Amino acid sequence: MIHSLSGGVLSDGGICFFAKVDVAGTPAWYIAPHMLAAGERVVVPVGRSGRAEGVVVRCESVTPQTAPVPVGRARAILRVLPSPPENG
Repeated sequence: MIHSLSGGVLSDGGICFFAKVDVAGTPAWYIAPHMLAAGERVVVPVGRSGRAEGVVVRCESVTPQTAPVPVGRARAILRVLPSPPENG
């Protein structure tokens, strides 16, 4: 276990995935269940108890210390939606 200079405890180096998801023109970072590709559709929590569909803009593999938002405050993607069938 590693302690930070501010007195908190840092993780022992776990890797997690963060996806930037665009919901109705507003992007936000969410914890992803695995590495997602740009363009994948997902369902994310919004507000206190709502849900919305969004599109993954990008996804990153990070440590808790390098995450784009604090891991303890981040919300997780609820569901990855299936890709629509390709025509042709």
